[in-house]
Amino acid sequence: MTLFAHPDFDHHEQIIYGNDRASGLQAIIAIHNTCRGPALGGLRIHAYPTEERALADALRLSRGMTYKSAIADLPLGGGKAVIIADPKRHKTPALLEAMGRLIASQGGRYITAEDSGSGEQDMQIIAGVTEHVSGLRRHGNASGDPSPFTAWGVFNALRCAVRHGLERDDLTGLRVAIQGVGHVGEHLARHLHDAGAHLILADVDTQAVKHLANELHADMASPLDIFDAEVDIFAPCAMGAVLDKRVCERLKASIVVGAANNQLATPEMADRLHQRGILYTPDYVANAGGLIEVAWQRREDYRHDLVMEHIAGIERTLDEIFDRASREQCSPAPIADRLAEERFSPRND
Repeated sequence: MTLFAHPDFDHHEQIIYGNDRASGLQAIIAIHNTCRGPALGGLRIHAYPTEERALADALRLSRGMTYKSAIADLPLGGGKAVIIADPKRHKTPALLEAMGRLIASQGGRYITAEDSGSGEQDMQIIAGVTEHVSGLRRHGNASGDPSPFTAWGVFNALRCAVRHGLERDDLTGLRVAIQGVGHVGEHLARHLHDAGAHLILADVDTQAVKHLANELHADMASPLDIFDAEVDIFAPCAMGAVLDKRVCERLKASIVVGAANNQLATPEMADRLHQRGILYTPDYVANAGGLIEVAWQRREDYRHDLVMEHIAGIERTLDEIFDRASREQCSPAPIADRLAEERFSPRND
């Protein structure tokens, strides 16, 4: 399949392939749109089974970053980088330095940050090769890890969805199924526990999920059975494309809101959720908190209170999206897309 005919190709500006024989680097950088500014997106390190899967991930995730930056009103475009490697076995300083050189070759058109399979220490290594890195400890109040900010944004989005979908102002007693309790999912689980929600947790890391479930007095489900849980809210916080046709039919929740990127396997799944009366919260709106914090790290006037104020704006954006979707009697997904496109695309000029 050629690039321009790829089902996930969406007028991307540039696709860069990188190979370094000495370190074993095989990487792809996808730059989707730079109308609002340089393309910022995380570096995902994953043992993709095929190059095709890696390209599809880079294309979808970079597009999502364009929409996320625009909807969060950030002066950034959308990009993503992926390395085809097992992060537990193949991630070495030499591999990361080779990735840094590939990023540097773009002259600032692409800025990287942490993502699945990479962390702040990895960014520090890459920063030794190129300045086009974010998500580092550059300010006194900056964590370097965007996960807590992503989780806080999702928590705010969840409260907003509950107001619109369940007509409730509190979370006490609500049942929430969280799929994936990594960095973001764990933080989200703690926020929900503190707010009085009852949790059902699932993760492929059985030891991690068991430890967290014991601490938060939560129930557990297997990653395959979590979709069938009798809950009010389903929170996908693992890999993308989880909401496929089969899952959309199985869900028993009234609301979907989570931290995972590209939750919809296809755009049509948003319509199916709407038909079933399930309120879908567009993922790139809900999970923008980490990106907002990373973007603020690039500013000289970084202040934690201003970052949190910006993240609080996720609720106001969702209020507008949910209200418009209710008036038009459609899924919130196309409403969010239109709102984002109004902000980033010169095609509308």
